[in-house]
Amino acid sequence: MRETPVGTNDSAVVIGAGIGGLLAARVLSDAFPRVTVFDRDELPAATVPRRGVPQGHQAQALLAKGCEIVEELFPGFTDDLVGRGATALDIQQDARWYFGGRLLRAAPSELRALALSRPLLEGYLRERVAARTGVQINASSEVVGLLAEESNRSVRGVRVLRGGAEQDFDADLVVDASGRGNRGETWLRSLGYEPPQEERVEPKLAYSTRQYRRPPGDDTEPVIVNATVTCPRGGIAVWAEGERWLVTLTGMGDDTPSADPEEFTAFAADLAKPDIYHLIRRLEPLGPPKRMRIPASVRRRYERLRSLPDGYLAFADALCQFNPVYAQGVTVAAAEAMELRHCLAQGRDKLAPRFFKAASKVIDAAWDMSVTGDLAYPGVVGQRTGRIRFINGYLDWVHAAAETDSVVGNAFLSVANLMTPPQFLFSPPILGRVLRRRIGRGTGARPVATAGITE
Repeated sequence: MRETPVGTNDSAVVIGAGIGGLLAARVLSDAFPRVTVFDRDELPAATVPRRGVPQGHQAQALLAKGCEIVEELFPGFTDDLVGRGATALDIQQDARWYFGGRLLRAAPSELRALALSRPLLEGYLRERVAARTGVQINASSEVVGLLAEESNRSVRGVRVLRGGAEQDFDADLVVDASGRGNRGETWLRSLGYEPPQEERVEPKLAYSTRQYRRPPGDDTEPVIVNATVTCPRGGIAVWAEGERWLVTLTGMGDDTPSADPEEFTAFAADLAKPDIYHLIRRLEPLGPPKRMRIPASVRRRYERLRSLPDGYLAFADALCQFNPVYAQGVTVAAAEAMELRHCLAQGRDKLAPRFFKAASKVIDAAWDMSVTGDLAYPGVVGQRTGRIRFINGYLDWVHAAAETDSVVGNAFLSVANLMTPPQFLFSPPILGRVLRRRIGRGTGARPVATAGITE
């Protein structure tokens, strides 16, 4: 059964009420008097993981650039979330980072991040977006197709299934932020358009997360142990609201963490550094591990399409799906939201090509870092160009220098947090420091003692 079309002139629709969709809705609400968000899930009132966001169980940290942008879009964001149990961190001073088996030297910095759970972040953003004039968020409402004008040159709305009936909703702009399972390719083909070219890298990643009680007065720093070429296992242990530790372990291919509690602990024992293992051995678990597999990172090249319907934008994970190990997805979505805001401020004529071109520049740096990092591991299928081999070799030098040089460490973390472009690592001041330490230490890598966390 299909109901009569509804909607208003000068309105926008967002598909998906995840973090990407909420950020899009926030900037759209400045340009459209009515913004309607549809999500197929029943949206929880409490800050708990939901079915449509399986990564909601995993450890979450909002990178420095993401914090900066979201604070601009939602003034008071950081203080509000700290008041709800999140922890504001100086990324370089307040966490232990291992890269290539080397401990990055801690030092005070201006890089600020938030440690919290994804449900807390999403729930807060949903609350703030829903409070904006003209915005309506609809749960249990699945978008099943696009509506188009007779010529198919312009999208004019969406078809939604809810309550057992289909209903058409008119809109001047549709933003598809439906995530990794988006149907943009199918919808474009149904309108007679070729879908975008895809770029894929397949690390065949799986990760598993377990929650632990954080004892009163526990001031152990969050720990990030990155995988190495010789030990392609990684782990992150961060604080979350509710006096919890969230511990996520990652692996590739056939060497992946289990949802079995004993196997989870045993996997942690074989990371490149034992800090996380020693930590969880003394903590009280709050439940069994939760496991998730993400086989591929996918980038869709909408900016290269010669023909696009007006009134349709892919956004966030529908545009590019990153390896979550690098924690880039939310920050890139926030940066895309700012580009969408700028494009809308310049008018709506040819909005899609302008936005996709701007978004591609945002994605470029994060995608290059993610792909280059993945291709450092021999088991990951992909083209290893001379450029990629050179960058991975140079990054090994950067990590070696960052053991003792906090300036180099700050430069690397600034790039990783999308605060500065990757080229900054090759700037004369940083390159000079890296080369001086490389020459001073010869070709061998100094062993790094594990400190701070003991059984």
